[in-house]
Amino acid sequence: MEYSVIKEGDLFLTTEQNGDIETDQDKGYGLYTKDTRFLNQLELMINGKKPSLLSSTAAKNYVASIRLMDHEDDHGAIEVVRDRFIYDGVCYEKITFTNYFPTSQIFEVSLSMDADFQDMFIVRQFRTGEVGKKTGRTYENESMKIGYKGKDDLTRETLIQWDTREKSISEDGTLTFELELNPKQEQAITISITPVIDGQSGTKLPFDQALTQLEASYEDWTEQGTKVLSDLPLFNDIFKRGAQDLRMLMSDVGYGNVPVAGLPWFAVPFGRDSLITALFMLPYRPDEVKGTLRTLAHYQGEKIDQHRDEQPGKIMHEIRFGELSTTNQTPFTPYYGTNDATPLFIVLAAEYYNWTGDLELIRELQPNIDRALEWINTYGDSDGYGFVQYAQEADKGFPNQGWKDSKNSIVHQDGQFAEAPIALAEVQGYVYQAKKNLAPIYRTLGLKESAEQLEMEMKQLQKKFEEDFWLEDERFYAIALDGKKKPVKSITSNPGHVLMSEMLDEKRAKDVAERLVGEELFNGYGLRTMTPQSAGYYPMSYHAGSVWPHDNAMCLIGLSRLGIKEEAIQIVEGMLEAAKGFEYLRLPELFCGHDSNLGYPVPYPTTCSPQAWSATSSFIFLQTLLGIQPKAGSKQIIIDPVLPKNMNLLKVEDMRIGEGVLSLDIKRNAGTYEVKVVNNTTGYTIQQKQDVDLQVKG
Repeated sequence: MEYSVIKEGDLFLTTEQNGDIETDQDKGYGLYTKDTRFLNQLELMINGKKPSLLSSTAAKNYVASIRLMDHEDDHGAIEVVRDRFIYDGVCYEKITFTNYFPTSQIFEVSLSMDADFQDMFIVRQFRTGEVGKKTGRTYENESMKIGYKGKDDLTRETLIQWDTREKSISEDGTLTFELELNPKQEQAITISITPVIDGQSGTKLPFDQALTQLEASYEDWTEQGTKVLSDLPLFNDIFKRGAQDLRMLMSDVGYGNVPVAGLPWFAVPFGRDSLITALFMLPYRPDEVKGTLRTLAHYQGEKIDQHRDEQPGKIMHEIRFGELSTTNQTPFTPYYGTNDATPLFIVLAAEYYNWTGDLELIRELQPNIDRALEWINTYGDSDGYGFVQYAQEADKGFPNQGWKDSKNSIVHQDGQFAEAPIALAEVQGYVYQAKKNLAPIYRTLGLKESAEQLEMEMKQLQKKFEEDFWLEDERFYAIALDGKKKPVKSITSNPGHVLMSEMLDEKRAKDVAERLVGEELFNGYGLRTMTPQSAGYYPMSYHAGSVWPHDNAMCLIGLSRLGIKEEAIQIVEGMLEAAKGFEYLRLPELFCGHDSNLGYPVPYPTTCSPQAWSATSSFIFLQTLLGIQPKAGSKQIIIDPVLPKNMNLLKVEDMRIGEGVLSLDIKRNAGTYEVKVVNNTTGYTIQQKQDVDLQVKG
């Protein structure tokens, strides 16, 4: 990556690779919380010049380590190591200087720091509006405070503290230190930066204590999650990277942990992104999914508000907490312009139940689920035609409201953009899946009439979907119906999501699977969002030819569930190969759709990384390899494994299901698979497929 980024909780820091934030940069670097930039300058100099960059890494996720040097020819150098992390609302940095000259050195170190308190939308040049003003700086006992009074009447401050007596402080906030070091001697300067909002802030601790507690929290996260060991190190490393990235992307806005969408620009809860990420989390940390459901239930729509595309029962798209939002100068308070989050909310609730058997949470959320169903059947199907559809109402909202929400993503084969209202293929699949999986849960709750109604509605939807979306000449489904109920015939990845719902008959599901991994959609690394033969295609687009790991993972859930193994493993192998082309084996938000015969995946220029649903895609790779499907109603776990060509052994420990954990070993053996159940305290029984040799230890 061109930038360095670390995050913990709601606070994140993004800088140049050398650790600096320059005031005249236009890349949005800074320290952010609540969609506000609390630091827009952080520049380090030695004797008036910037040291040279040697290395910069954030491989551990929670600590960035940057190595620099200031040198004079080949006589020696002052080495500078900047170690930084965030814990409990405070950003810490220890800057260690080591003298590698053969003689003593006296030198000046300057740190220039400032805060502009800009709203994230203004930083991104996405919105503008009326804002407050800075109230000045104050200094006291190795500390500096920069103040701001917003148009929302909130006081925002940046408190900067340091542990070494400075030589001087300039009017613009530049600290100057004078250091004298003998040969091989080192000295550190530690600073902390704390955002303060209306007097509320995190608690500053000694540097080492804060780091120890942060490391302990990561160790606990790993201990509580599913553990994987295979004879394919690449898979192990990608899985571990996904788990670490997910830990960094978790936040809590008051209702339990929820994954934010991605860094640096989408470090807030989203409807679609958080729901899909949570769905992907189930094979790793199903216990952590509750926070997502509760958070989105809290912000569920209550009224009709065209400014925010809000309707009763609708699940939000995105919420922001910056000054433009708190003063209602943007609709993101929250904004509800998403067509798929509401059925996905029910899908996640039902899948969570299957993995955990936690009926109490379903009871708690039943009013929210019922309101979501009501939205699907009324506001979602606004003309009563039978499909959930969308049309933009908010002046500053989104014209397209599925996961492909760019303006050019829903395009006819003649190049014309589809006109609203638009009914997306995958959304109908989500609606079918929501009703299909919820019906037996409602029966368990004694809601027989509601269950029967859901079953009737899903059968009607299935019939109508086949009639209106199937393209006989393509042996595939349309991406959407436009406002005139005309199918949008561009060939895209969207129908692959419908596989997950099990709405398609066996023959057509197989047709979809074969088309997905054919040479048009599959580029060797993954599924393109659109085929090169479609009118709107270009490989560098955001949604019309690029490759999104999460899109592939959504298709994998369905392929695995239906036992379509050959196509599933082709996608997994492609994704693993793609990860080799990215720093830290971190699958990005998306990459370009060029063929893999180039020898490397082509990066998309402004992708988010890390990004939540890409990080957790590795958990779906695991789910696919296991072919695992927990079913709480029957207390069964279906196992139907398939391994990639370079893997012959897969060990899984402490996968949380039902009342306990499942540990098992899978071994390839002469064209079949041996499954050894090492530990099963789930309360579920294992159901194997015919070509699986099941062994239960003990």
